[in-house]
Amino acid sequence: MSLIWSEDLLRRALRQPAGPTSDFDLNPDVAPPAGQLRQAGVLIAFHEDDGRLVLTKRAATMRHHPGQIALPGGKVDPADADAIAAALREAHEEVALPPDQAEVMGTLPAHRTVTSFAIRPVVAVIRGSFTPRPEPGEVAEAFCLPFAHIANPALYRVEGRFWRGTWRSYHAAPYGPYYLWGATARILWSLANRLNAA
Repeated sequence: MSLIWSEDLLRRALRQPAGPTSDFDLNPDVAPPAGQLRQAGVLIAFHEDDGRLVLTKRAATMRHHPGQIALPGGKVDPADADAIAAALREAHEEVALPPDQAEVMGTLPAHRTVTSFAIRPVVAVIRGSFTPRPEPGEVAEAFCLPFAHIANPALYRVEGRFWRGTWRSYHAAPYGPYYLWGATARILWSLANRLNAA
């Protein structure tokens, strides 16, 4: 079913109960690495006009996840008050989104990654005119995907690959030339389910 974008729908979705997610949800036989999780924030930023979602394609030169489709964001720095501040700062750095144009609507439960991060997804609405501009050092491309794709759980599928000596399953929701998968797809799949429950 294709949902129609509205801020009211997004607000109702954020009130739906949901627990934390992780890269291990589809791989219960894989033990998470021991040690403390590093905190991070990513911005799920929908434009107020039509709900299009801002995403990035990470530069091929990046140390972590080169070339992957991602939400703007990164680790919480000492100067950041919290994951929300980190997500807004990183979105400004990566796609030139002014923090005062992003109205934060709420957050999703943290997502644990295989790389020992606890990612807090921050849901926001972009106010006014905005065209994402990639930061050349970190972002190969900044682009938008339509709300109808992001919000439809039926468009997400489970795929797998051999990684670090074992078979791993993960969520994926490809769109044209963009292969949306892994933690980003898992986070958005969770939100899509909440949108449909709302």
